Amino acid sequence: METILNTLNRSQREAVEHIDGPMLILAGAGSGKTKTLTARLAYLVGAVGIDPANTLTLTFTNKAAAEMRERALSLLSSHISYPPLLCTFHKFGLLFLKFHIEKLGRSNAFVIIDSDDKKRLIRAIAKELKIDLNISFIASEISKYKNSLLSPDVVVEKAELPDYKKIAQLYVKYQANIEENNLVDFDDLLMLTYKILQENDTLRKETSERYKYIMVDEYQDTNELQFQLLELLASEHNNLCVVGDDDQSIYGWRGANIRNILEFSNNFKECKTVKLETNYRSTEPILKAANSLIEHNSTRLGKKLISHKGAGEEVKLLHSLDESMEAKAIAHAVQKLLDAGADPDEIAVLYRINALSRSLEEGFTKAGLAFKLIGGMRFYERAEIKDIISYLRVLSNPYDDFSLMRIINKPKRGIGKTSIEKLQLAAFDAKMSLFSYIEKSTQGVLPTVVSKKVTTTLMAFVENIRFLQSEMSHNLGNFITLFEERMNLKEHYASMVDGMDRILNIDEFYGYFRDAVLKNPELTLDEFLNDISLQSDQDQIEENAITIMSIHAAKGLEFEHLFVIGLEEEFFPLLGEGCNMEEERRLGYVAITRAKSDLTLCYVDSRFYKGRRKMIDKSRFLGEAGLIKDASLKITKQAAFKKGDLVKHKIFGIGRVQAANKSGKEYKLLINFGGNKKEILSSFVQSI
Repeated sequence: METILNTLNRSQREAVEHIDGPMLILAGAGSGKTKTLTARLAYLVGAVGIDPANTLTLTFTNKAAAEMRERALSLLSSHISYPPLLCTFHKFGLLFLKFHIEKLGRSNAFVIIDSDDKKRLIRAIAKELKIDLNISFIASEISKYKNSLLSPDVVVEKAELPDYKKIAQLYVKYQANIEENNLVDFDDLLMLTYKILQENDTLRKETSERYKYIMVDEYQDTNELQFQLLELLASEHNNLCVVGDDDQSIYGWRGANIRNILEFSNNFKECKTVKLETNYRSTEPILKAANSLIEHNSTRLGKKLISHKGAGEEVKLLHSLDESMEAKAIAHAVQKLLDAGADPDEIAVLYRINALSRSLEEGFTKAGLAFKLIGGMRFYERAEIKDIISYLRVLSNPYDDFSLMRIINKPKRGIGKTSIEKLQLAAFDAKMSLFSYIEKSTQGVLPTVVSKKVTTTLMAFVENIRFLQSEMSHNLGNFITLFEERMNLKEHYASMVDGMDRILNIDEFYGYFRDAVLKNPELTLDEFLNDISLQSDQDQIEENAITIMSIHAAKGLEFEHLFVIGLEEEFFPLLGEGCNMEEERRLGYVAITRAKSDLTLCYVDSRFYKGRRKMIDKSRFLGEAGLIKDASLKITKQAAFKKGDLVKHKIFGIGRVQAANKSGKEYKLLINFGGNKKEILSSFVQSI
């Protein structure tokens, strides 16, 4: 054990040797938090003599749990006869429910449903209740309710807006259905565990006494429910050790509550705080930029990363005219690295917005560079882009039944599966393409096989196709604007949970189309589609390839050579309604600290914005990171709260924000607490 302790720096060792009482290990990027956490577990069991059965270590991913388990067991091999419990929050919930769900009057033979099963069930109930809302959006709202410990009855009582009343109705039936069939969804694993512990004081005490030493990884990513569950688990001893970094809290949009880590020492009295500030990953210039940037955040506990590596190359800036030039310049720089013997797996390009991957994919493909896209689909494989391409293929060739089938009821036109099957069969019998049969049957030339309402809808669809074909034959420049006006694809995708991302992708595609026509006025739709096919049919290469990924997906990873693109206002930071500048800055900090020794930050003069090419300003983050001197200070008018947000008040409980207005240095919120409307200053509530 002394050998293990000698491999730790002073702060790490201080954290490892702390035994009783709450402790916050504030672990900066690359500071060896996993090593510290596993060494502490080994110390408790191997040196102090704590029974492994009395420890509980919680993580967020199975991958992290497996890595930590492997490391801990390698340190403990000769000291234990059975391993300590080291798993994800949800795995712990599953194990707990297997033993105790009968306290809710349910059998432990329950079945866990995944997200697809959940959506299938929601879709069936929505059809039954005649609710025409986006299924992903409904599923996300139900998940939020459960993680905020809101029962169906409470949601029904508090729902005010028409769409939320519908979701509340659906939530009631959904929960009744899964309970009746003894099903458990992902959120239930924690919600039901919390409920059982809260309602059974004896069991709470027993469980807390069993797990006398609790450790939590990535604590900055915990939500309200996870925090309350940890409070119950540690209630008898307060031996709760959490490891995290408030500066890397980037999942607020997913429900993570940064206040959990910021207020840990207030929530758990006599808390010991240890800061891990020695960074073993990056060189001094990289950390200098990261430290300078994050210091502009006011809501943080405060720490400064110190490089163990020491001096290195200065951070480079790559300035290009537009995204095509940017992709070309990066491809050229990457090729130079490869020619010099760099490992392709040690080279990565990161972006804030998924839509920015298109120009990179195209530039790398043209340069013949093998790449892998992590944490998302390639641009041309995304559903919304495939929909547009299918429309364009039908416009180019109305006899393309495959493409027509994809878009005939998208956006929803009330053309159901039965109607489509009837049309397909009739077209087959008439030895015609599906579009030809639809056109002739709506004109009365052939008999209709669907209802009058569907026939009217199909007539409008055919009319739109023929109108757009006419327009594109003599004016391709204005065609894409007319296409969106007629087909309303953006409106269709706007209501989805990830609607903003999808609309940005659509705008990127529309802008790319307009640009292609501008560069080649003689361009035909067929030529454009052929070029797209060459881009989208590249093989997905997984080994020995450059990595392209979002910053969110890159958290926890590191690369020797790193490029970050899109360092412009409105792209990074992302601006607009609901924007949280401090979280944007934390994303910038995460991006910079992925680099080991070679970092290039890229910005352009113009980029597609909302489908049009626009001149844009370089990102304020370049100035805040101390990399450019001509960056003017920009103040962003933004609310930490927006209409529709769920918030919690110490006295009035949970409510929904109906309006947010500036009031001095903070915001005055109009909040509906179950019909009781109150105007309250934002500092007196917290987001859920």
